[in-house]
Parts: sequence; C-alpha cells; structure tokens
Amino acid sequence: MKEKALSALLYLIALLPFWFLYKVADLIYLILYYVVKYRRKVVAENLRNSFPEKSASERQEIEKKFFKFLPDLFVEALKMKSISPEEVKDRIQLIDEDEILRHVRAHKGVVAVTAHYGNWELAIHRFGFMLEEPKLVIYKPLNNPVMESVYNAIRTRFGAIMVPMKQILRHIVKLRGQGFISVFVADQTPLHQDSDYFINFLNQETLVYTGPERIARMQNSPIVYCHIAPAEKRGYYTCKFTTLVEDPSQYKEHEITNLHNKFTEDRIREEPAYWLWSHRRWKRKRRK
Repeated sequence: MKEKALSALLYLIALLPFWFLYKVADLIYLILYYVVKYRRKVVAENLRNSFPEKSASERQEIEKKFFKFLPDLFVEALKMKSISPEEVKDRIQLIDEDEILRHVRAHKGVVAVTAHYGNWELAIHRFGFMLEEPKLVIYKPLNNPVMESVYNAIRTRFGAIMVPMKQILRHIVKLRGQGFISVFVADQTPLHQDSDYFINFLNQETLVYTGPERIARMQNSPIVYCHIAPAEKRGYYTCKFTTLVEDPSQYKEHEITNLHNKFTEDRIREEPAYWLWSHRRWKRKRRK
C-alpha cells in the first residue's frame, strides 16, 4: 500500500512541467545551501582535499555551483516518472554512440562505465532507446525496500534491467554469446569485504571497486566510458562514449581499474561542479 501511494504521489509531481520544477529547484537550492546547510562541511572538505592547489574562493565557487545543480537532479529524477520517449531523446544528445553499438553488433557484452556526474539517472532512460539488446544497470540496493521498488520501477520504464551488484554473474551467464551492455556507476564507495584495492583519486587514497575490470576479463568485454555532462541549456545533457579497452587480456591486473578511474578523475577536473561532492567518497580507510 505504501508503495502504491508513494508511486502515485511521485507521478502527480512528475506531471508538473519542467519550468515549474526548476522554479522549485531554485527554492530548494536556497534552503539547502543557506538554511539547512545540507552537507556543506562534507562538500567543503571533499573539495579542499581534492583541490589543494585552488584558492578558497575558487573552491567556494565550485561548491555553490554544485549546490545549484544538485536540486536539478532531484526534480529531473522525479520527472523520469512521466517523461516521454521523445523528450528523453531530446534532452540527452548521444556522441559517438557507435563506440557502444559496434561492439554489441559483434555480439559482445560491453562493460559501460560511468560516474556520479551530470545526470546519470536520466541516462538510464536514454540508453533504452539506443539499442534493443539487453541493458543491465548494476546498482547498490537501497536499505529501504519500498523506495527501491518505486525507483527501480521508474528506472526500468524504457527497458533497463536493474541488477543488484551481487547478482551480476547470474545475469551475465544467461546472456553469454549475445550483444548486451552492463552499466556500472563505478565511483561508488565499496565495503571492505567487496574490495581491498586503493588508488590515488583526486589527491586522496581511495578504495575502489574492481568489478568492471573483473567482469570485462571474465567475458573478454571491451570497456566503454559514458561521460554524461550538462549542455549549455538547463536540463539538457550530452553523453559521449569512449572505448577505453578493446581487449582486456592485454592488460595486467588493476591496470583497467586504474585506467577508468583516471579517466573519471580527468573529467571531474575539467568541470568539477557536476560531480556528486555530497557523497562521502572517502569514508573507507586502509585497514592496518
């Protein structure tokens, strides 16, 4: 009952036009930043540690730009409940999509890597119209089963298949010999039991997932990076595909993990404000 009521409420909100939702987003920004001060200490610390070479005023400018963008993600995620296929296609421009399609057409399972950058949620919808083959979106289950069910129903509107991290292998085995993509938001914070590999990421020692590399090696899959960045007009994005690895067997252990994380870091450094700085990315420390 709770699930149906929440789903109905979100649908009613999602029927509101974008222009109105962005007015709400502007108000949310003022409340989050100046009244509630939502995770401002976390964001300021993350920016200070990541960019010690920048001045305090430069970091504050990034911080404010991030907090202005964050409410847009909130309202755009709600709009995913009712947005039409035509509007999804209009709002995310694909660049070099053949970097995905050529592998899938060769009946390969592609490991698609992205990050908490731009609007990664809306991109799930956009992938649904890019190819007919299975689209697995690997995710970390929420603690609240009602919220998880509601949001997964939204995410799967246009054909995405939501796969909890611990169920990846069983899905991939079923699709062996077919063309498909597995999408990893690879800058999650892993638990210690899930990874013991640390890298230097944004000037800090960082525990990272090795899942994309392990899956790519297991099925000899190419790795394609999907960089989802805001376009000039509010609420519009580009998604550029770049093949990082053609043949995983040519790389030593951890080289692929280092490669896609370095690619993520470089994209963040180009325009820092659109990464999820409120995420407690560095809470896991090396065990002694």
